[in-house]
Formats: sequence, C-alpha cells, structure tokens
Amino acid sequence: MRILITGVAGFIGSQLSKKILNHDISVVGIDNLNNYYDVNLKKSRLQQLETNSNFQFIKLDLADRSGMAELFNRYEINQVVNLAAQAGVRYSLENPYAYVDTNIVGFVNLLEGCRHHAIEHLVYASSSSVYGLNTKIPFTVKQNVDHPISLYAATKKSNELMAHTYSHLYDLPTTGIRFFTVYGPWGRPDMAYFKFTKAILANQPIEVYNFGKMQRDFTYIDDIVEGLIKIIQHKPQADLNWSGETPSTAPYKIYNIGNNQSVDLMYFIKTLENALGKKANINMLPMQPGDVKITYANIDDLKTDFNWQPQTSIEEGLTNFIDWYTNYYRS
Repeated sequence: MRILITGVAGFIGSQLSKKILNHDISVVGIDNLNNYYDVNLKKSRLQQLETNSNFQFIKLDLADRSGMAELFNRYEINQVVNLAAQAGVRYSLENPYAYVDTNIVGFVNLLEGCRHHAIEHLVYASSSSVYGLNTKIPFTVKQNVDHPISLYAATKKSNELMAHTYSHLYDLPTTGIRFFTVYGPWGRPDMAYFKFTKAILANQPIEVYNFGKMQRDFTYIDDIVEGLIKIIQHKPQADLNWSGETPSTAPYKIYNIGNNQSVDLMYFIKTLENALGKKANINMLPMQPGDVKITYANIDDLKTDFNWQPQTSIEEGLTNFIDWYTNYYRS
C-alpha cells in the first residue's frame, strides 16, 4: 500500500504521515515549501518523517501540471490524501491568484492524476469556511453552502464540486473533509492561538477581532488524525436511492470534522493565559472582512459511520501546545 499525501510538510499533512508510517504503510509526500509561513518549521516537520525508510519526499507544486503527471506515472499510488492548499482567509484578500493556482488549478491536476491511474480513494481537505453566511448552528453538511464570504472559502467549495464531478463521471471515490480550526503542537504560525502565544511571551499586545465576540470549534490535531485514518480506510459508496441530499448517486461523501462544541474566543484566551502563566495585553478591533463570528460542527455522520468523536479538551490541547512551543522555540 502506498499513499500520496500532498502538503506533507504542513501541519495536518506531517502529523497524518507520521501516524500512517507507524502502520508500516509507504508514503510519498509532496510539498512546494512556499514561504507563506516559516519554511524552517516545515523542514523540521519533514525531518521527523525522513528517518522512516517508507517515506519519500518530493518538492513539487500541485499547480505544476507536467510534474504532477510525472509523479503519478512514476509511483504506483493506491490512495491520495490532498492536504496541500493555500490557506488563510485574510491572505486571500491580498493574494487571490495564489488561491486559484493551488486550490483550483492544482486540484484539477490532482483529480486528473487520480482519474488516469485508478486511485482507490481520494480524501481531500475542505474547510468550515464554506459555511459562509449560514446562521443555523451547528453547521451540518446538509446545509446550503452557496454563500462564501472569502475567496479561500469559494475555492474550497469549488473543490467539493469538482470532486463530485469526477466521482460521477469516472466512478472515482472521493471524500471531502471540512476542517474546523485545527490546533496543537507543530501547528501553523498564521493561526490566532500561535500568534497569541508568541505575542504574550514577548510582552506584545494581541489583536482580538469583533471586540472578542467570536466563537470557534477548536479541534485538536490528534483527534483530527484519528478521524482521518478511519475515513481513509473506508471509501464512499454510491447511494442509488439518492433523493437530493448527501451523499450522492456517485461514490462521494462530505464530512465535518470538529470538536462538536463552540468555544468563546475570550475563554480560549483565558485558557491560553492560564497555560502560559501570563496575562495578555488585548487590543480589541472590529470584525475583519471575510471572517465569520462563529463556527460549530455537527459531526453526527462521523459518529454514525466511524464511531469517531473528539477526545481532547481545550484545556488539555492548549497545555500540550504550550509545552511543544516552549520546547521548540527555546533560546
């Protein structure tokens, strides 16, 4: 068994790869190692994987059409997990072309590789951002997601539509995962909890938007990885009795993967302060364009299909993150 994992130097990609390699499965990992955030952190994640003889890393951009075609021709790949993406809501306001290149053009290249090489199952990252202007909480995969409020969200909704098309036309089993605010050790420096930690330790103010009136469904990385492992192992089946709701007459499925609860941002900051043993200097600011006030995942489908539910409290998860952070960045 050989699995292709894209975005392998990223937060989720590296931790998922580590878990899969522990099961004695071969992983081919690709990443373009762009400078959206600290490249040294990405390289440190890779170093953890490269000691395993079942792991092979290739520096490659999803948008490289010929390079992607060569990759699929060169390796006998059984399954694909696509975690490569240009992430970040606010950055999509500054550099929209980066989102089109990676999240749309790159995803088509990946779909074509899967199509022409009889890939058994494509699992790909979507995002809670697709829920956009929805106000009914918790968010469920049966809700309409036709009103995104950032280009990032729009590209992720596009991925879901493109995947369904390939599932329908070519009988390619695809599963989309709508991630809800993933956090934990080895996380992304552009995420709020990472920025808050760095600022608090440096005695600098933290920027809190919408004057703190925000809620997020924070999901710990280990819980995410456990859920992904279960999903990868079970490809979706076509629903021949489909009546207009998910899944589909194609082998296609969408899941929310979250903590199944929404945490007030100010409580999150207080918990972070407790873990650090240090108070934050808070700079309250208005709502930012493209952001949403609340995310909250309904995970009933994951519970029903895989008996999966998160195990890590926000208190435990942030403590684990602070332990890692202070060790990794120790002077």
